[in-house]
Amino acid sequence: MTTPAPSKIHYRKKARELELTYADGQTHCLPVEYLRVYSPSAEVRGHNPSQAVLQVGKKDVGLKNIEPVGRYAVKLHFDDGHDSGLYSWEYLHDLIKNREAYWADYLRRLEEAGASREPLGIEIKQL
Repeated sequence: MTTPAPSKIHYRKKARELELTYADGQTHCLPVEYLRVYSPSAEVRGHNPSQAVLQVGKKDVGLKNIEPVGRYAVKLHFDDGHDSGLYSWEYLHDLIKNREAYWADYLRRLEEAGASREPLGIEIKQL
């Protein structure tokens, strides 16, 4: 059985959440920070688990764009410049299903690294 595609995807900018609505009426909201720190990109995950890079300072990250990729995924363009991960319907479903466990693991890894969700400094945007 294949994972269904969301029937609607909406970015809730103020809440910094991606809202996924499915044909069966279920709606799930995923924080953009969660999506960013669990990006499926090689830049974040590496090519194997030992190469994964802990993402820090992403608490205030937002989305600039959501781009459909065929009938199987979306590409999220984050406002910190990251845009290399493809979020397949299967991967989004996994993030929904395991949200509590994944988030607890992320917070544990941050603590072990002595790192923070808070941005590291003042972001300077080029004019």
